Amino acid sequence: MKLQQVLSIVRKAVDDYHMIDDGDKIAIGISGGKDSLTLLYALHGLQRFYPKQFTIHAVTVDLGFENLKLDEIRKLCDSMNVPYHIIKTDIGKIIFEDRKESNPCSLCAKMRKGALNSAIKELGCNKVAYAHHKDDVVDTMIMSLIYEGRFHTFRPVTYLDRMELTVIRPLIYMKEADVIGFVNKYDVPVVKSPCPADGHTKREYVKILIQGINRETPGVRDRMFTAIQNSVDGWNITDTV
Repeated sequence: MKLQQVLSIVRKAVDDYHMIDDGDKIAIGISGGKDSLTLLYALHGLQRFYPKQFTIHAVTVDLGFENLKLDEIRKLCDSMNVPYHIIKTDIGKIIFEDRKESNPCSLCAKMRKGALNSAIKELGCNKVAYAHHKDDVVDTMIMSLIYEGRFHTFRPVTYLDRMELTVIRPLIYMKEADVIGFVNKYDVPVVKSPCPADGHTKREYVKILIQGINRETPGVRDRMFTAIQNSVDGWNITDTV
């Protein structure tokens, strides 16, 4: 997928859900994975022609794992003139060594987001962009049904009233396959996750499950996404948590 196509998809999401306003200072959560780096390219590209002026900062929460190589990401941000901030933490040690969590993902996500949001507020940003794509929306809904017994997933825009911070998800219309196509075409410097649980999570199980269903009944994932958009709740009202 070409960058111009990515920008078109992202702009539609940004416009549909009013994600960006004049003067916004937006932090991009950068894990080093394919999704967050695609989001970095997209928002950097959008800056050049979007009618509303905004600035971006790239922020990585370093969980303390060894072999997390961020030099290429720093070089990429420097080439874009995007400020890059690395937040050092001991979250990995706390999760896997101190607490020895058997199901580490939920607690890790909470701690990681807490560290990210605190750093973002210190930078003076009023919004944070997460790199959740279309497949993530559906996977999260199915996880909620299976493990929580409720119909729930994240929204394109969420206001965190305790932090006075708005979360936006500009990749919400982009399929994971398109993200993969983009990073391959442009040789994006993706960093492999050093997390011991990577590839062995409930999310990975659900992703494989939906892929199997979609192979047997093509278009299921797209119809699930449409069902989420048309749910009673809808996505037209900004969420508050």
